[in-house]
Amino acid sequence: MLDACAELVDEVGYEGLTTTLLAERAEVAIGSVYQFFPDKRAIVQALTLRTMESYLQRLDERFASDEMTHWWDGVDAGIDEYITMHRTVPGFRTLHFGDVVDLHLLDEQRDNNGVIADQLARVLTERFGLTDVPKLRFVLEIAVEAADALIKLAFRRKSDGDERVLLEAKALIREYLHRQVDGPDSGRSTVGKQAEVAPAV
Repeated sequence: MLDACAELVDEVGYEGLTTTLLAERAEVAIGSVYQFFPDKRAIVQALTLRTMESYLQRLDERFASDEMTHWWDGVDAGIDEYITMHRTVPGFRTLHFGDVVDLHLLDEQRDNNGVIADQLARVLTERFGLTDVPKLRFVLEIAVEAADALIKLAFRRKSDGDERVLLEAKALIREYLHRQVDGPDSGRSTVGKQAEVAPAV
């Protein structure tokens, strides 16, 4: 049913999605839909949670690579996977991480991008040993908001993403995070272990 939901939101949008359409596409009885989901919001919430888990799994696989030696490699990977999901994962370009439906779809206490920033902070901390987690989460939340807006712009300009906008987004986010995490005024001794300057994109 979640796969059918992803296909439908790309075709008719969230507003056009109905449980009846979902049952028809999934080839199940309408009662089977309501057995698992009380309404379409719950269906989209389940799809969005699955998408977030897939995104984090993709990041874990990328982060396990020996080719990643610095935290900014992880940042690039996070942006690249987000772009790839826009291009390849049904429903993602329409729903993203649920903000089209509800800014608090993933967590009642935090908005959706805040949840993603928390998860990114976790994987960056585990993989690269960055510390000062509260500050890291804050700057990542700013970065996620900025990257999300610019990537949406890229896909509004071109169906497969305007490459110029995407490159500018990566450069902007990398520079911002480098300044905040490893910059001379960032308290690098507690925020980041890496002292090298991030290479230009």
